[in-house]
Amino acid sequence: MRKTAVPMAAALAVGLILPLAAQAQMLGPGMLARGLMRNRQAMGTLAPPAPPHQTLTYGHGQSYDFYPPLHPAGPTPLVLFVHGGAWSRGSKDTATGPWKAPHYTAEGYAFASIDYRLVPKARVEDQAADVAHALSAILHDADRLGVDRHRIVLMGHSAGAQLVALVGTDESYLKAQGLSFADLAGVIPIDGAAYDIPKQMETSGAYMGARYDQAFGTDPARQRALSATFHAEAPNAPRFLLLHVQRPDGVAQAQELAEALRAGGASVEIQGFPGTGLMGHLAINQRLGDPSYEVTPVVDEWLKKVFGK
Repeated sequence: MRKTAVPMAAALAVGLILPLAAQAQMLGPGMLARGLMRNRQAMGTLAPPAPPHQTLTYGHGQSYDFYPPLHPAGPTPLVLFVHGGAWSRGSKDTATGPWKAPHYTAEGYAFASIDYRLVPKARVEDQAADVAHALSAILHDADRLGVDRHRIVLMGHSAGAQLVALVGTDESYLKAQGLSFADLAGVIPIDGAAYDIPKQMETSGAYMGARYDQAFGTDPARQRALSATFHAEAPNAPRFLLLHVQRPDGVAQAQELAEALRAGGASVEIQGFPGTGLMGHLAINQRLGDPSYEVTPVVDEWLKKVFGK
C-alpha cells in the first residue's frame, strides 16, 4: 500500500515550485510566509553571477550549457550535470542550482549542464540515452572545448541522480554512442530515491506515486531494467560518490546501491547530510558549490582524488 500523507515539509516547500497566487490558495498566507522564510534559510546566501558560457546543441534538438574553467591550463576535467524534475519537468536553466558553475569553474574544472527530453513525450530510456548522447557530443568536441576526455564525472540530482546512476551501471546507453565505462572517471548521484524502482514504487506517497507511474509504468521487468541497483554487477563506472539527505527512502536506496556497487567491484563512497523532506532534497542541489555548505568540501575532495587535481 502506498502512503497517502503529504509531509508538511513538502507543503512548505511549494514556495520553490508554484507561483505566489497558487501558493497562497493552497497554503494560506500564514503558512506561506513561514514556508518561504524556511526556504530562504535552507538555501543560504546568494550565489555569485554565472560565469560566461556557450549553449550548444546535441542529439534531437537538445542543448547544454558549457562553462570553461576560469583559468584554463591545458585540457581540463569536466563535471557534467543532469538536472532533476520527476522526469517530466525542469531544465538546465531552472534546476541546475546557482553555485555549481561558478564554483567548479573556479576550481579549475569545466562544467556543463544538459537538457534532455521529458516524460511523457519521451521515455526514461530516451532520457538515459540523451545523457550518453550529450557526453558523446562533448567528447567529439573535446579538443575545441579544452576538455580532458579521460577525466569526466557525471553528476545528477533527483531524477538526474537516477539517470546518471543508470548510465554508470548499464553500459548499453554508452555503447549506443560508441562509448564505454572507460569514458567515465566517476559518477555522483545526489539524493536520488529511484535506484531500485520497484521497491520505491511500493512505498511512494500519492504525489510522487503518480510521477513514478508516469515515468516507469506497470511492467516490473521494465522497472528493474531502469534500476541502477539491478545493474550493479561488474562492470560499472569505476568510482561513485552517493550523496543523500535524511529522507528515509533516499537513505535506504543509496545504501542499497552502495552495497550492490561494492559487490560489483566499484569504488564507492556514501555520505549523508542534514536535511529532511522536500526542503532538504531541494537544498542539497541549490547549495552544492557554496563554500559555506558542508556538502561542497566533501565533493571537492572526492573530485580532487578522481581527477588528480
